[in-house]
Amino acid sequence: MEVNPRIFVECSKRIERFKNMGFGFFKKKKKKDKKTTSMEHGPGESTNEVKLEQEKEIDENQIEKPAAAEKNDSQVKISEDPGTGLPADSQTGFFKRLKIGLSKTREFLTTDIDELFSKRKKIDDALMEDLEALLITSDMGVETTMTLMDSISKEAKKVKDASQLKELLKENIIAIMRDMPAPPEIPAVKPRVIMVVGVNGSGKTTTIGKLAARFESQGKKTLIAAADTFRAAAIEQLGVWAERAGSEFVRSKTKADPASIAFDAVGASMARDIDIALIDTAGRLHTNINLMEELKKIKRAVAKKMPGAPHEVLLILDGSTGQNALSQAKQFHEALGVTGMVLTKLDGTARGGIVVSICNSLNIPLQYIGIGEKIDDLQKFSPERFADALF
Repeated sequence: MEVNPRIFVECSKRIERFKNMGFGFFKKKKKKDKKTTSMEHGPGESTNEVKLEQEKEIDENQIEKPAAAEKNDSQVKISEDPGTGLPADSQTGFFKRLKIGLSKTREFLTTDIDELFSKRKKIDDALMEDLEALLITSDMGVETTMTLMDSISKEAKKVKDASQLKELLKENIIAIMRDMPAPPEIPAVKPRVIMVVGVNGSGKTTTIGKLAARFESQGKKTLIAAADTFRAAAIEQLGVWAERAGSEFVRSKTKADPASIAFDAVGASMARDIDIALIDTAGRLHTNINLMEELKKIKRAVAKKMPGAPHEVLLILDGSTGQNALSQAKQFHEALGVTGMVLTKLDGTARGGIVVSICNSLNIPLQYIGIGEKIDDLQKFSPERFADALF
């Protein structure tokens, strides 16, 4: 796929302009000294397959059940429209926060589209090339940009001003996002096992907590399993979220075998009539083959305990990383067969175009988007509402 050299020149000019405007994602970040926890096996720790044939009894102390009396205001009852999954009060709810979160991307797109028509009365080749550069630099990617440009060029003669071009662009973006496959069907058996994967820093732990709160608000009994045993802090953080959501919590010692914990958590869920089991996993660099193999081992362990499980493999992606999120999704999907995605950290990013790129490039449903740290800042993805917020 070739891009006109003029497009690259135009992209460079726009990037330089946005640097001067102070857009944070063009600035080099200062390196910070942080203590990192190795995700490799410790000395003497076996990497052999866990012996699944020998079921282990779950220590009652490992399963923490929240006391009903301890539930407080942090356990939010999520009020939403059953059709869209969005809050009923759009003025103070999720849609308003999404629109605020996408303000940089919206300014990026709409301001420049207005400028395209400032010296022109109609769409010509030069304007189309400028529009192409604009879409690429909004992180929609080359492939998605070419798809949009092909569609817009067919209707170009009907466009007389900037508002009509924005509306045409919006319609085509909605069409791309609607073309995603449907989410996996909810299994008739219990528990519904959801394996959650993603790189460190993507918002995986907080997303698990928000999902658990969401399911609990729907009357579902949930259990969270801390199979990220490489970082003690991750286990503690997940425990806090489990308490806030009102979920049961299964944990083990640091450096314990993650596959064994996942195996035991599924067994505990079956014994306790749990509706939904959420299994956390260690943050993975998608380029690290050994760590990806560990994820495959966890998946096999879960399937050994409960045939057909995990019913979903949910990938958490950081929306602020732009096209790198697309690369992560492709490699996780190749290794594990991802069934759904959650795109987080869309609040305040100028890279909102990545949502369109992901919907266009991957045959994986985008199920949820997140815009903040609050429990109800995670909602079902709606192509129409997202496009409304973008324009």
